[in-house]
Amino acid sequence: MNALWLEENKISLRDVPRPRRQNEALIRVRKAGICSTDLELVKGYYPYTGVLGHEFVGEVIEADDAAWIGQRVVGEINAVCNECEQCLNRRPTHCENRTVLGIVNRDGVFAEFTTLPLANLHRVPASVPDEMAVFTEPLAAALEIQQQVQIRPTDRVLLIGAGRLGQLIAQTLALTGCDLRVVARHKHQQDLLTKRGIRILSEEAIQPWRWDIVVEATGSPGGFSLARQAIRPRGTLVLKSTYKGEMSVNFSSIVVDEINIVGSRCGPFEPALRLMESGQVDPTVLINSEFSLGEALKAFEHAAETGVLKVLVRP
Repeated sequence: MNALWLEENKISLRDVPRPRRQNEALIRVRKAGICSTDLELVKGYYPYTGVLGHEFVGEVIEADDAAWIGQRVVGEINAVCNECEQCLNRRPTHCENRTVLGIVNRDGVFAEFTTLPLANLHRVPASVPDEMAVFTEPLAAALEIQQQVQIRPTDRVLLIGAGRLGQLIAQTLALTGCDLRVVARHKHQQDLLTKRGIRILSEEAIQPWRWDIVVEATGSPGGFSLARQAIRPRGTLVLKSTYKGEMSVNFSSIVVDEINIVGSRCGPFEPALRLMESGQVDPTVLINSEFSLGEALKAFEHAAETGVLKVLVRP
């Protein structure tokens, strides 16, 4: 089958064997999305060799349980052992033996086919089209913030970063009724937020030491510095960015100000699907373009351009 292969920080189109894993469903990929993690993997953020990609919607064509065959599905990216300390204590996304779709020891979805355990799969409601369902994984990651932090209507919340993930975070945070402001650098990002009634704030207008909750989603150390300046004493700083290498942080000031720091990544799929089904969240406004799998190299070049949001790949 055709697939987009990463090796030694170089991507290429290859003909690779159709994936086979015992006790896992074989899924035909219908659409896949390029995210910032994929772009960072190409830059060397984390050592990985194999088929890239983890955001997808597909159709089950083989499964031990015949009821799944023909079902349109999305899939959680962490395949776990269910036996280690983390799994037994209800922390499966931190499984000590996990493989991660297109990221850690498991080929991803920029290919004609992929595999996942049935336990990872979620059926897509009929009213949710492919171009919406492909956003389930990042939308779930956005919702994870509300799993970890209680956000009240009285909270002043600042989101720094309005890119691929930041836009979804903004849409989900707005549903809480909180006093939300978003730092968005590019006009297209600003326009998308304004159309949904989400208020924009420039970096220069950020009041230091005033925000109850600050979400950092820029992917850059500069975003962390800005978030640190904004958060009030005993406030909560939510980190959605992963940074390559080490970063210099003044932890003494964090201790003195009694700042709560929350790392946040994978999230709940079923609520994400329900939000799209009900129309409360519309991620399709982020789609910039779509390429065939044969044009995947061009798709990655385009996705890396400044200001480009979501680029889809269609096997």
